[in-house]
Amino acid sequence: MDDKLIFFFFFPARTDAVKNRELLIQTAQRLFEENGVDAVTMSDVAEAAHVGKGTLYRHFANKTDLCHVLIDNDQRDLQNRTFARLREGGEPLENLEWFLREVMAFLERNREIVLAASAQLGGSIDHPAHVWWRQTVRGLLLRLKPEIDVDYAADVFFVMLDPRTLHYQTTARQYSYTQAGEALISLLHRLVD
Repeated sequence: MDDKLIFFFFFPARTDAVKNRELLIQTAQRLFEENGVDAVTMSDVAEAAHVGKGTLYRHFANKTDLCHVLIDNDQRDLQNRTFARLREGGEPLENLEWFLREVMAFLERNREIVLAASAQLGGSIDHPAHVWWRQTVRGLLLRLKPEIDVDYAADVFFVMLDPRTLHYQTTARQYSYTQAGEALISLLHRLVD
């Protein structure tokens, strides 16, 4: 074998590729909101963004990939806002109420995408992208009421934030996301009072 050095050069993404990717993400978000995830095809996204299918598929292998990117963007925003709030300190109860409302708002904003992604993942409740919700709830409960079984209580809240649980509550039980969130906060108050 020759002792040759092999160099790999990594070039930053072209400006037009970055713009196309962002355009595709925004277009998919709009189409999913207007028509529902199931009704939108990859061809619909390419056509509405005025790009070729090849451009679309260079960025996203399929609709599931596109859904994951949309969820990830919003999830990162929620995470950043949560960490910023927790760094400020404040009362654990107020922070936990805020966090529960924010997660509910995230789930309502992304309900179809999150449900579609959950179905693709086999309905796993312990997906790493959402386990930090449980950890955040657990940490705040530990500060708020350390004498309870914090792990069990965190699991209860985590299950109530599962997209499938909320889908059941909003369809079969006719709760709005706001009602479900306020009922969960009411349960929190009963637990910690």
